[in-house]
Amino acid sequence: MAADLSLASAGRGGAASSARDHAAPPLWRLYALRAGYLLIAVGLGIEIWPGILLDHGSWGLMQGVVQCMLGALSLLALLGLRYPLKMLPLLLFEIAWKVIWLSVVAVPLWRAGRMDADTASTAFACALVVIFPIIIPWPYVLSAFARAKGDRWR
Repeated sequence: MAADLSLASAGRGGAASSARDHAAPPLWRLYALRAGYLLIAVGLGIEIWPGILLDHGSWGLMQGVVQCMLGALSLLALLGLRYPLKMLPLLLFEIAWKVIWLSVVAVPLWRAGRMDADTASTAFACALVVIFPIIIPWPYVLSAFARAKGDRWR
């Protein structure tokens, strides 16, 4: 009977087929991902949450938006500790925004010789993103997100 349920689930594209479609990364890779999520959660927790909880009255519009988005990112990173593969889009977002910021803000300022201390500090923090492409299981990402059948529209 269990085999019948497994076959029925696999035939409908259920959990059994999706587990087979995406080869699970090795355990060490899951721990590396968890370390990455922990780095985000702790780093932003130390840097962002004191301002959110205690000192947010002087923020301008965009500073408030950025601080709150980074606070949300830190909370979602905590989910990555439990679900490292399901939360991979969070790491992809982290890579994307940092690469974009470095490319269109930091590098042009640096090349023009106009990078101030605050920008340099932020650029250094963003450059730490090099860790994430190393720990991300790219074959899994391609299998689970790029090649997998998308969710239905209707």
